[in-house]
Parts: sequence; structure tokens; C-alpha cells
Amino acid sequence: MESFASLFEESLNRKEMRAGELITAQVVRVEQNVVVVNAGLKSESYIPVEEFKDAAGNIEVKAGDFVTVAIESLENGYGETRLSREKAKRLAAWIDLEQAMEEGRIVEGYVSGKVKGGLTAMVNGIRAFLPGSLVDIRPVKDTTPYENKTMELKVIKLDRKRNNVVVSRRAVLEEIMGADRESLLENLKEGAIVKGVVKNITDYGAFVDLGGIDGLLHITDLAWRRVKHPSEVLTVGDEIEAKILKFDQEKNRVSLGIKQMGDDPWNGLARRYPQGTRLFGKVTNLTDYGSFVEIEQGIEGLVHVSEMDWTNKNVHPSKVVALGDEVEV
Repeated sequence: MESFASLFEESLNRKEMRAGELITAQVVRVEQNVVVVNAGLKSESYIPVEEFKDAAGNIEVKAGDFVTVAIESLENGYGETRLSREKAKRLAAWIDLEQAMEEGRIVEGYVSGKVKGGLTAMVNGIRAFLPGSLVDIRPVKDTTPYENKTMELKVIKLDRKRNNVVVSRRAVLEEIMGADRESLLENLKEGAIVKGVVKNITDYGAFVDLGGIDGLLHITDLAWRRVKHPSEVLTVGDEIEAKILKFDQEKNRVSLGIKQMGDDPWNGLARRYPQGTRLFGKVTNLTDYGSFVEIEQGIEGLVHVSEMDWTNKNVHPSKVVALGDEVEV
């Protein structure tokens, strides 16, 4: 990287200078109201001291320092060329944003408030527009939680002449998710235990975000007991652990199971409950042909309607028991 001193020498050797250009100057002295600099021109230039102060009001330079300044106007009738530190900072900020857009580099921005169609963000001291559709990967109805926060963004559109900058947070998230997804795909294998967040629930199961790829948790793999609807076991936003039952690498499909993380309660059932054993259970379901009774977690047995009453073999189960009843079987 070139030093300020070498850039200064280069500035001195240049024969032509144009308004709006960036040049390197050396601080000669710092006075009460101005900073005097030498940019290799016919005379020294005076720049308001306020342009060299930081946010706390402290002067950032001293005699001998090299600084980048912008040519505001060429020599006037008095042989003076007006230079600006503030415009140099702003021009450098625009150049940096242009490079960030070309390179796809992430920049930091402070989201300061809400505007029509999205949010406004300050990036490198330049006001940028963050469309509501680019705040997150999924549609966002209320952008309030994103206000007054510093976040990582990508510049996706820039027009310096119109003072127009458009940024995207979604592009950053997609890039991160893409990297996470590749890493996840490399490590996915059947039988592995993974963590995820429930993102959607349907009648047949739940979709779990594993961090860049979704897995399907079928209703039959939620629990060893009978589950009528996945919402009995899960809610959207739940953080869960599950076992990978099947992974199709070509289609990037992952099948998950929760019940498979524990022992199958049906194993050893005959040993625990020999034929003729009397025990208590809870009525969990009623049908026309009988009632289901849970005798331990995950184990339900059918009491057929013909076994419910000695005198009336065709009685409806609801006439004998009710859901939740504790019964002896």
C-alpha cells in the first residue's frame, strides 16, 4: 500500500488538477479556526478546522500529518485553490461504496428510521434506502424491530449523480445461509442428531429449518403414541433436536424423526405385560368399533366394542366410557 508521503510526492508532480479530484496534502499548522495545508500549489490552502474534528469535537490532525482533500475550486483571482476535507471524506465514501458493490463486499449501516416502502440507513456517512422487501429473507410486515440498529448490508444499486444508494440485508442473509447450507450438506448423514427450528406446521407434519436447508418431520415420526395433529406436539418457533432418518443428496431432502431418539416402547411389551395382566389406563380415543386406552406413554391398546359390555355387544363406546377416563383393562 502506498504511503501518504509517496502520494503527496505524486500530487506535487502532477501538472493538471481538476475540481472534484482527490489529492494528498500535508498539514503545515493547526490554527484556532483553520488548518493550513500544503498541496504543492502556488500557495498554502486554508480549510475550516471543523472539517478535521471527530464526533466528539476533537481535532484529528497535527502538523506534519498527510491528509486526503478534495479540490473544491481551482485558483481564484487571488491565486488560491479551495480545498475541502469534508468533500474528500464524502467522495472517498462514494468510491468505497462503488467498490463494495463491484466486489459484493458487506458494509455496515445504521438503520435510522422508516420511509415510504422501507427504511433509511446511513452507510459510510451516506444516506441509503433499504426496501422493505429486502429487510429479511421472508416478507416483513412490521419493520419497527429493525429500526435504530447497526446491521450488515450489501450495496445493490448506486447512482452518485442522483445521490441514490439502495442496500439489501436479505442479500447478506442469503450469502450466510448459502455458506451454512454447503457446510451443513457436507455433514448431514442418516442417523445423525441435528438441531433446528420449527418454521411451519401442516396436517401431515412439520418443516424444520436446520440452518440453510429444511427437513420434514412427518406426523408419524413425532411420537410413539398416536398424534392427531402436529400442533399437539410442536409450535412454530420451537427449537428441537431430531434424528435424520433419510437424506436424499440429489434432491436435498431430509426426513426427520423425534420418536426415534428414544427407545421403542413396544420392544419387550410382552415381557412387561403378559397375557391376562390387569392394569389401568387412560381413554385417549373413541371410535364406532371401540376405544383406545393408553397404558403407558406411547402404548395404546384397542378395547373392541364387543369387549366393553357383557350384556350389550353393540353398545356405542361413548355410552360406556369418556375421553380421559381412567379405566381398568
